[in-house]
Amino acid sequence: MKPYETFDGARVAEKLVAEIRSLAEAQHFSRVVLGISGGKDSTVTAALCARALGAENVYGVMLPDGEQKDLADSQRVCEALGIQKRVINIGAIHAALKDVTDQTGETWEEGAFPIPFSRESDINVGPRLRMTVLRYIAQALDARLAGTGNLSEITVGYCTKDGDTSCDFAVLAGLTSLEVVQVGLALPELPRDLVEKTPTDGLSGMSDEEKLGVSYAAIHRYIREGSSGDSTTDEKIACMERAGMHKRVRPPVLSPFAEVQGE
Repeated sequence: MKPYETFDGARVAEKLVAEIRSLAEAQHFSRVVLGISGGKDSTVTAALCARALGAENVYGVMLPDGEQKDLADSQRVCEALGIQKRVINIGAIHAALKDVTDQTGETWEEGAFPIPFSRESDINVGPRLRMTVLRYIAQALDARLAGTGNLSEITVGYCTKDGDTSCDFAVLAGLTSLEVVQVGLALPELPRDLVEKTPTDGLSGMSDEEKLGVSYAAIHRYIREGSSGDSTTDEKIACMERAGMHKRVRPPVLSPFAEVQGE
């Protein structure tokens, strides 16, 4: 049998709960803050943290950017788990950022360089603003920030640098998207439809798979078996993996004392 065919979601959930407890004891924290999007990753992460530390010690923050059509899903997660919850709309912060950088280009100061509007930059600023808010709350509550990204997203760079990649511990970073679903289905306290909900970024109006151009099943096989089963798909995933490498490694530390190569 292939590894994923014997994947035991319940057993993996138990191990992750134990790891969270062990980390909390080693680093002397008892509270956790995380963003709740209503998708499977934050849903499963919240459930595991609640099992590990108690629902009263998990703070779920919903961070819509203006209007969020599936905000009710995020509310359902918090209610199902009985965790602490709060809604903070970052729409005004986002609008203020665009205003102070004057992306309309109408009133430049003398000598100021233009900052043209970039669709991708604007999409990515949402996760970065959310992370700033989450860090603010976590420090105020003397809590740690739980990361919700999974291995499939991390592998292909489908994440925002200094946004959802920033956390104090990454709960699902060792699990593919398909494996996260299996863990979620093993947690009876979670609404099944939210665990199996089609993943979207909530920003572009597209599903993750539409935006990536490959399926999560293919990414899963690429990671766990070394190939998706299609060479063209493999190359596409490998290309994304190379392009997103800078999101997975620490920034290079430049040393003026090291010998310069070639000298």
